[in-house]
Amino acid sequence: MSELNIEATVENLDDVMAFVTSFLEELDCPGKLQMTIEIAVEEIFVNVAHYAYTPETGMVRIECRKLNNDTEIEISFEDEGIPFDPLAKADPDTTLSAEDRPIGGLGIYMVKKSMDDVHYEHKDGKNVFTMRKKCH
Repeated sequence: MSELNIEATVENLDDVMAFVTSFLEELDCPGKLQMTIEIAVEEIFVNVAHYAYTPETGMVRIECRKLNNDTEIEISFEDEGIPFDPLAKADPDTTLSAEDRPIGGLGIYMVKKSMDDVHYEHKDGKNVFTMRKKCH
């Protein structure tokens, strides 16, 4: 397992991405799959940075784990911000044009579609968002 504790600010996105990329490269994760996972990580981290502690800032712990004989990865984000389940909101109607669709929710929808499994829980005063993806 690899772990990063970092302030949840957009300015730290490059450090978060470097941390996750390093983990994926250690697993020899194929390039296209790595890019898919990185996009999901960026979406979740930016959401935490923008909304978890508003208007204050706080910390987020990101854990990367290998599962199932290194064929699957799990990445979790844990923060002590405002309780919020991003999975509770209905998926956006992607049949509508961009002009007719309400703002918000598309990023989480993309994460749900691109990852094999996503899960949220509020536990011990913390938001815990976990996502899994087979990498081989």
